[in-house]
Amino acid sequence: MSALYPAARQGFLTGAIDADTAVIKAALVRGYTYGAGHVYMSDVTGAGGVVAATATLTTITTTSGVLDSADLNFGAVAANGNNHIVIVYQASAVGGGADVAASAQRLIAYVDSGGSCIPTGAVVTLAVHPSGWFTL
Repeated sequence: MSALYPAARQGFLTGAIDADTAVIKAALVRGYTYGAGHVYMSDVTGAGGVVAATATLTTITTTSGVLDSADLNFGAVAANGNNHIVIVYQASAVGGGADVAASAQRLIAYVDSGGSCIPTGAVVTLAVHPSGWFTL
């Protein structure tokens, strides 16, 4: 199951999330179950999610309401026998700049890896789907 967080949909409409100016990142996370009421990265870690690695989305485009980016490189991720999912989130304030506290980093999307992301200690590269991350 993959999903946009309901609060992210609202955030795009109200301007609290801006893919053009804010820093958007993806996190490899294990031990977390999607919660529609979750709004911030602190909700993920508070629900038992462990962030294994993060990567900044680059070459972001938003053509026709589709969020797309270049493929991601998370670097070498410590070996762990658990499947990891991907959380896309706004790491900075809406205007960009440095990362804000996890309690202010807005969740955007939960992306299920389908059981295919089990780090082995090697570099983890994520190919973004040809049709992008999601469509609003």
